[in-house]
Amino acid sequence: MRDLAAWGLILWGSLGAFAGQFNSERDIGDVAPTWKELPGVDGKKHSLTDITEPVVVVVFTCNSCPIAVDYEDRIITLAKQFAGKAAFVAINVNRVPDDSLPKMKERADAKQFPFPYLFDESQQIAKDYGAVFTPEFFVLDKDRRIVYMGGMDDNSDASQVKNKYLEPAIESTLQGTAPAVSETVARGCRVRYAREKRGSKESK
Repeated sequence: MRDLAAWGLILWGSLGAFAGQFNSERDIGDVAPTWKELPGVDGKKHSLTDITEPVVVVVFTCNSCPIAVDYEDRIITLAKQFAGKAAFVAINVNRVPDDSLPKMKERADAKQFPFPYLFDESQQIAKDYGAVFTPEFFVLDKDRRIVYMGGMDDNSDASQVKNKYLEPAIESTLQGTAPAVSETVARGCRVRYAREKRGSKESK
């Protein structure tokens, strides 16, 4: 029993060393995973290295989640508020018909998104970030390290929000200070990751 308990502590410690409180893949201070040549609704290919603003806000979102849709206006408002200072990038990895690139373009046009809306059919970028929900937010500093991850605020109903997390995190990062709250639980729909078929992975 003692051996099992000790192994449990070692396992917990090793996980804690590489993952955040609410994220199984990333921790605050990690270098952000990069994306390259992801197609956007504008017909262009986008990479993280193309962004010159000192702060980047990555949001994993989609068309099909009603909670993600509820947050769209707030995301648009914040993107306009920080234009030229913080670059917002929306990424969708869901493969259902309503989240296809043509449907994304329709949604972006209808809402006049003032930021790139990208599609990653491989779903790898969301896995690399440890994203579980739509919407889920990550703030990157000038060195492209993760300084905040989680939700935008504490309620999907804008009229019921009591605590904002994303906006003060962006402001702190622009000022060169660490956000007072650096990690929260995101709220929304589950990212629709494709199930891996048994035996699909080849041994190396």
